[in-house]
Amino acid sequence: MKVVRMVPLSNAGSGKIAAFFDMQTDDEIVIKGFRLVSGANGLFISSPNDKGKDGKYYESVILPKEMKSSLEKLAVEEYNNRQK
Repeated sequence: MKVVRMVPLSNAGSGKIAAFFDMQTDDEIVIKGFRLVSGANGLFISSPNDKGKDGKYYESVILPKEMKSSLEKLAVEEYNNRQK
């Protein structure tokens, strides 16, 4: 698994979203639309989501806990490397 595209936002200080990124699985499947969000406890990832008929947002990509943790680590490292 790897981060194939990272787009840091220049206004990260004024909003919660620090960057958008896409990931590629080991089987070379690309999943687009992840967000790197700045929270009270640091950066974390948010999966792509869609708005339902009830007006609420639902995750359209659900990752296993271990995979999400690994992807979060990769995304934060990539984001920090681009900030240098």
